[in-house]
Amino acid sequence: MSDIRNPHLLPGEVRLLDGATGTELQRRGVPMSTQAWSGPAVLRAGAVLRQIHRDYIEAGADIITGNTYATSRQLLAVDGFGDRFEEINRAAVELAQAAREDCGRPDVLIAGSLSHRGAIAPGTARPDRRSSSAADEMFASLSELAVFLRDAGCDLILLEMLYDPELIPVVLAAAAESGLPVWAGFSVRRGPDGRVLGFGPDRDIPFTQIVSVLNDRDVAAAGIMHTPSGLISDALAVLRNAYHGPLLAYPDSGHFRSPNWEFEDVIPPTDLRDFAERWILEGAQVVGGCCGLGPEHIKALKPLRRAPT
Repeated sequence: MSDIRNPHLLPGEVRLLDGATGTELQRRGVPMSTQAWSGPAVLRAGAVLRQIHRDYIEAGADIITGNTYATSRQLLAVDGFGDRFEEINRAAVELAQAAREDCGRPDVLIAGSLSHRGAIAPGTARPDRRSSSAADEMFASLSELAVFLRDAGCDLILLEMLYDPELIPVVLAAAAESGLPVWAGFSVRRGPDGRVLGFGPDRDIPFTQIVSVLNDRDVAAAGIMHTPSGLISDALAVLRNAYHGPLLAYPDSGHFRSPNWEFEDVIPPTDLRDFAERWILEGAQVVGGCCGLGPEHIKALKPLRRAPT
């Protein structure tokens, strides 16, 4: 791989994304916050987070994800950390940078994670509609985070768990404020009739409708994440009909019951590699893992890395 940090994927190239950050913190004994989830962990477990990033790089990851999935000022404020927005996000990026330096891998990219995640109803994985925010409030909060992540030194913005067609344009517009390349990760589920639907548990929205939002957007890569491995190929086929840029694939394994991840029936690393080989044949150029998957899974994917053709 090149020693230049280039977030633009070249033909024939296959890079490895890291695995989970938040659930890996939890697995290593770090308590999760109710709504800001793993965000405040940098205040009490920075050494653990640095080691997680280091473990992923040593496993073969070319991209590591900052612990910023739920660190917008809006979400941090729900759990009483709003006034520590800059401290938390600066630490998240600096810890990723330190791990990259520890490993002597200056080519490793740092992705700043953004999402349209709102408050989650306790004990569930469902959005708490009573706490839903107006789109303009979300845009202000996420654009502030995107610009902060750029200034702190992130190489790209990774939009994660996109599934709400009303909020996806908001987070896309917020990410664009950074001026960094944007990678978009969509989450899906299988409907009772077999269709691929947006992940949102309270509305059956066809994935074809959701991905149509990419038609007029400048997105450097798009893919499927936080989705069971067995569903990703079908979702990639839908995505490819609407988007012709580089593809991403990084599944989850287990399930969420706020504020904790339940590590049940986690896919073995060798099985993940078998799936990833198929995704690469289907056009994926970035493969990795999401919630429930750890460094051992990324290590299993290491033989799949490819230089540009």
